Amino acid sequence: MRTLRTADARFADLPGFDLAPRYADVPDPDGGTLRMAWVEAGPSDGPVVLLLHGEPSWSFLYRAMIPVLADAGLRAVAPDLVGFGRSDKPTELADHSYARHVEWVRALAFDALDLREVTLVGQDWGGLIGLRLVAEHPDRFAAVVAANTGLPTGDVDMPEVWWQFRRAVEKAETLDIARLVQSGCRTRLDDAVRAAYDAPFPDESYKAGPRAMPTLVPTRPDDPATEANRAAWAALSGSDVPFLCAFSDGDPITGAMGPILQRTMPGAAGREHPTITGAGHFLQEDAGPALAAEVARFVSAVR
Repeated sequence: MRTLRTADARFADLPGFDLAPRYADVPDPDGGTLRMAWVEAGPSDGPVVLLLHGEPSWSFLYRAMIPVLADAGLRAVAPDLVGFGRSDKPTELADHSYARHVEWVRALAFDALDLREVTLVGQDWGGLIGLRLVAEHPDRFAAVVAANTGLPTGDVDMPEVWWQFRRAVEKAETLDIARLVQSGCRTRLDDAVRAAYDAPFPDESYKAGPRAMPTLVPTRPDDPATEANRAAWAALSGSDVPFLCAFSDGDPITGAMGPILQRTMPGAAGREHPTITGAGHFLQEDAGPALAAEVARFVSAVR
């Protein structure tokens, strides 16, 4: 597996994100290793909140949430998925699969960091990956926050706006990462923030991860990930893990999943699920402190 590693200089002077990166190696499918990066803040013995980003962002997305969570006494851990952020970047689309991304995050969170009693916060692909981990390793999780995410099986078609996004990614000769993030926000990103989203990707050779991810979402019943995702639905629908849906009021991609998760997850029953107002798909950008406050309240309530 050929990989690229973004130079540290690309991450100089990130606005509002001065946390020092940490690194650990996880196995690759060819018998080698990949370096994964993460940042964290808060007391080392505090309740763990695992913040998983999605496509095409990186842990920078959580910069407004991490201080709020840390101030609430939580240990906020925000990894960069393989192919994103400061993590190593396999260069071929075929290097990426849903199963591999689940395994890479599992290896970092459990083998390298030995995280336990975890509250998952998953948005976009962070939920697609994280919910699989909750279903497959329930002993590691104390609670779940689903924020603009889901767990598709391909049995129901994705919304047209998502198909438009996928086609745009597939056809783009030059993939404009910052523009993709901006398109999912209600707030206007300034030049420094846009540059930070572009920072992990010096040129097109680094972008196999962002290019691959839309193609890995199950869109048909016989997708390679469908069986595992159906099994995850079965496990989660029989689990009493405390479950909070914190969806925004302006996400056309995943908005329909909020009510479904609330109805399906036993741990969501009888709970008041907040709507994060004034936010689009990337609600961490549009309303990060508000989402972080909801997460902190939830963790405090269920402990």
